[in-house]
Amino acid sequence: MPYKQVILVREDLELPPGKLSAQVAHASVASLLKSRKDDIAKWKSEGMKKVVLKVKDLDELMKYRKEAQDAGIVTALITDAGRTVVEPGTITCLGIGPDKEEKVDKVTGKLKML
Repeated sequence: MPYKQVILVREDLELPPGKLSAQVAHASVASLLKSRKDDIAKWKSEGMKKVVLKVKDLDELMKYRKEAQDAGIVTALITDAGRTVVEPGTITCLGIGPDKEEKVDKVTGKLKML
């Protein structure tokens, strides 16, 4: 069974590419660090598939966070320190998984790629 990780990014923030990349990296690492060792090992052995998807705003991001948590999938919410582009405490993105691809897709499968 294939594994993957998904990062959800808020479109409404219109982050510059460098800032966006850093936030996505934070979400990937933070979610990974919270994951179960056996899920990490399986995901790593398959090449660590990651997909970055877009959500329109904070409300939509939080909706998907709840759905992922309700499905038993690890999540990591990223809140920015506010030193550069956004206000301190701004929630920028969400890491989901790694977990079984089928399980993740039930939550995020309808979203579009960034």
